[in-house]
Amino acid sequence: MRYYRIHTSDHAYLTGQPRGIFTTVGKLVDAKVLTEEEEKEYWKNREYFEEMLPVPPFYDKNNPDRAITWFKEGPAGDGIWEEMTFYRAMCKKYGVKLYMSECSEIPGELVYEDEFQIAVKNQRADALITTTELEM
Repeated sequence: MRYYRIHTSDHAYLTGQPRGIFTTVGKLVDAKVLTEEEEKEYWKNREYFEEMLPVPPFYDKNNPDRAITWFKEGPAGDGIWEEMTFYRAMCKKYGVKLYMSECSEIPGELVYEDEFQIAVKNQRADALITTTELEM
C-alpha cells in the first residue's frame, strides 16, 4: 500500500517532522493572515474535516509520542485529500510551498490506523520516502 503526507518544508517543534497541511493553514489563521471571509471558511472546513476524518486519540493527550499521520492510498484517503480544496487554495494564495512525501511501507512504528490514515512514531531512518514539491 502507498502512504503519503502533504506538508511544508517547516518542521513542527513537537514532532521534528515537516508540518502537515492542516496545521499549516491553522497557523495562517493564528497569525491573522487570512481575510475575515477566508477565516470563516476555514472554520467551516475545519468542522467538516473533524467530522469526516477521524482525529487520532493521541491528539487529546497533546501527542506524547510525537506521532505523524499519513494518508492511505485508496478511496477514503484519496477522497478526503481531493476534498481539501480550501486548504490547497490558501497555501497557493499565501505562497506556502507544499510537498508530498510517499512511501510504500509503514515508515515507522504504527500507533493508529483508520480507513483514511495511519499514524506512526519513531520514523525509521531506513524508510524509503520520496518527497516532491506539489504543483499548485
